[in-house]
Amino acid sequence: MHNDFSVSGHIIDIHNSEIYQGTVHVSNGRISKIVREANSGTNYILPGFVDAHVHVESSMLVPSEFARLAVPHGTVATVSDPHEIGNVLGVKGVEYMVENGKKVPFKFYFGAPSCVPATPFETAGAEITAADIETLFQRDEIKYLAEMMNWPGVLNRDPDVMEKIELAKKCGKAVDGHAPGLMGEQAKLYASAGITTDHECFTAEEALDKLDAGMKILIREGSAAKNFEALIELLPEHYQNIMFCSDDKHPDNLVEGHINLLVKRALAKGNDLFHVLQAACVNPVTHYKLEVGLLREGEAADFILVDNPKDFNVQATYINGALVAEQGKSKIAYTPSEEINNFETDIKVEAQFEVALGDASRIRVIEAYDGQLITKEVWATPKVDNGFIISDVAQDVLKIAVVNRYENSIPAVAFIKNVGLKEGAIASSVGHDSHNIVAVGVDDASITRAVNLIIEAKGGVAAVAGEKEQLLPLPVAGIMSAQDGYKVAEAYSAIDRMSKEMGSTLASPFMTLSFMALLVIPSLKLSDKGLFNGDVFEFVPVAE
Repeated sequence: MHNDFSVSGHIIDIHNSEIYQGTVHVSNGRISKIVREANSGTNYILPGFVDAHVHVESSMLVPSEFARLAVPHGTVATVSDPHEIGNVLGVKGVEYMVENGKKVPFKFYFGAPSCVPATPFETAGAEITAADIETLFQRDEIKYLAEMMNWPGVLNRDPDVMEKIELAKKCGKAVDGHAPGLMGEQAKLYASAGITTDHECFTAEEALDKLDAGMKILIREGSAAKNFEALIELLPEHYQNIMFCSDDKHPDNLVEGHINLLVKRALAKGNDLFHVLQAACVNPVTHYKLEVGLLREGEAADFILVDNPKDFNVQATYINGALVAEQGKSKIAYTPSEEINNFETDIKVEAQFEVALGDASRIRVIEAYDGQLITKEVWATPKVDNGFIISDVAQDVLKIAVVNRYENSIPAVAFIKNVGLKEGAIASSVGHDSHNIVAVGVDDASITRAVNLIIEAKGGVAAVAGEKEQLLPLPVAGIMSAQDGYKVAEAYSAIDRMSKEMGSTLASPFMTLSFMALLVIPSLKLSDKGLFNGDVFEFVPVAE
């Protein structure tokens, strides 16, 4: 199946912190020997990069297409939490991701989703029980218990939560954390339950507390949440317990780069090469016990060539000895994928998005932050028309709606600041974590039209501005496309551009939109059941 071959150049030996000239001999997909010898090779040879925590679904691509776009950047493996599709289709969705990933020469490793549904305060499409998790753990591709977002349940030692954690321990699987803002004694209590990682730190101080509690810290730089600048200073002292991850990466950003960009940035800040590569290549493999080679004799031939250790431009990527990318071009062919879905709701009408003023004098507003998942609760004076509260474009207080996509029910409507639209509406059925439809707009007609475009397509992202409409269909679980990943990235770039032409000032409007229904991240979010305060975990009225 594999040809025997050899690659010569400068070998970056992370384990012994040295670089030497040599030749890597590959036989039958594995490294048969590494020989120190003078040669004329100019490239540098090193292990491939691993994304230590990613939701493949956020790329809007099925795994086989995600792999096509990732390999030119030197990525050879991902540690993937499939809870997005899990929330839509349950275990069937997780199994879809595993099987789809096997279609291509790329190393996908998945977690068993720990929090499906994420909360009881929204409508999800499925449930994944402790018994389901135990079944999933029997699969070799399932390497860990995926992020335990129910941190209050961990702190309170909730029996259901602890049962899932104990199952992971029994099966020898790592347990991923998700505990934004937890510090001090709470961080210790969280870690002591058996939780081994966290990718939600916003400050170095928070990350240090978690490191002290025995957790490993994942430095996240995705399309929405960007914590690299805040956390990279920890690398020199804690490089053995740090990994790099993207968490959520939209398709246009994945075309531009992946973990390689974090490596470049870390090196540009003067960090030690071997410390950076320890985080980018080695730590995820050892922590999650992945079958990924680390450029040693007898291991799988998973390695990359770069031009030099300063610029770090990836020249070639090998996985199991197969050349999967060269000079920025993917060698993985496009293959069609089946489409599975769970989308059952009828077309909506404008009247369903109206908000009556009643005797209220002020409204709660979700204040969104560019590049962050957290929001703030602020108050505004409502703009009223004919007894109904409407969007106030001048104050940038716009209407936001969440529409249940699993059954027919009245949309939940509230208000949001900092999206910046001056006309029309945008909508998406990528709405973490339950993936109901989220829409923001300046008028009810535009909101209704954007929502209905998505309902008709059974999933997608849409932008509507007067007569102009754009739709990117996402018919796989309502959150992914099975089309060519590069074409999906182009279509996404076009709709992203349109949303900015409509006035949005956000770097990634659809990504920010997708997190406005994520109830487990404070402070104020909107579920299909109403406006929700994530600090106290309860529903609150829109108008008072």
